[in-house]
Amino acid sequence: MEKIKEFFKKDKFAEYTGIELLEVKEGWAKSKMEITENHLNGIGTVHGGAIFTLADFTFAAAANSYRTVTVAINANISFMKAARSGTLFAEAEEISANPKLGTYTITVTDDNGELIAIFQGMAYRKRDKIDI
Repeated sequence: MEKIKEFFKKDKFAEYTGIELLEVKEGWAKSKMEITENHLNGIGTVHGGAIFTLADFTFAAAANSYRTVTVAINANISFMKAARSGTLFAEAEEISANPKLGTYTITVTDDNGELIAIFQGMAYRKRDKIDI
């Protein structure tokens, strides 16, 4: 799985936002994002878009872990609690899979294991292989 981790280092937006892919295996992934001042919104909490980006990146890593190009076709997020500092972690788990579709649940937690958000994503598996 080190090759798939290397592949995701090419994700420039994740790099720009400070997301690090920690682990990946088939149908599962874990990432983290250290909260900086740049992640905060006008009221001093982590911007919802930053949380969504962390969850979406982790979703992509889990969905593409089979080395088949897989793209999101639906995603939604529910925010449970605000975050202000520290590190956020996202863990993606495959809930259902068939040759064309995969469904994933991604939980975003803080340093204390408190639930920050729940993201649900559906992905479409294309015929193309990831060249790694």
